[in-house]
Amino acid sequence: MTLIIGLTGGIASGKSTVSAMFTELGITVIDADIEARLAVEPGEQAYQEIVRHFGPGILEQNGSINRSALGSIIFANEEKRLKLNSIVHPAVRERMAIKRQQAVASNEKAVVLDIPLLFESKLTGLVEKIIVVYVDEKTQLDRLIGRNGFSEEEAITRIRSQMPLKDKIVLADEVIDNNGTIEQSREQLMKILDKWAI
Repeated sequence: MTLIIGLTGGIASGKSTVSAMFTELGITVIDADIEARLAVEPGEQAYQEIVRHFGPGILEQNGSINRSALGSIIFANEEKRLKLNSIVHPAVRERMAIKRQQAVASNEKAVVLDIPLLFESKLTGLVEKIIVVYVDEKTQLDRLIGRNGFSEEEAITRIRSQMPLKDKIVLADEVIDNNGTIEQSREQLMKILDKWAI
């Protein structure tokens, strides 16, 4: 039996760090962000729908989607963000489902679905256990400003576009508190995997 684990968190919570730990342990990680990038490559169906809806102004000269141009449109407009999600999410789900089936067919002990918006996108039905990577609000804000060079206002807007981390931890099977060191987060992960016999 392959245990399907959902890994989620919030922007700048350190979910990618924990995701990399799973990979180091030899556990298959299917990353929704990577699948989302692949789903909107030129020639893909989702790409064509996005260009049809948002216009050629969101394209780079080479024809690929300019993510920051598209991001500035959707972060400020809920309706447009929902429209983009309605195009991208089904394509991503399909890609992830195929990879998950491959992991199950290979009889792997566990497979991780790394989905930033696991709760917001109502995808909890895809997984059996959920791990939330948590940091407090100040740490999240400081990391996002430091990592992306956003102003405080831009960082807050992006954080607020997601469900608050404090609401996510209530819905999790396990929580990794990522306010400390990477080593402390790794220890928490190992305890969870031990508990789940992985």
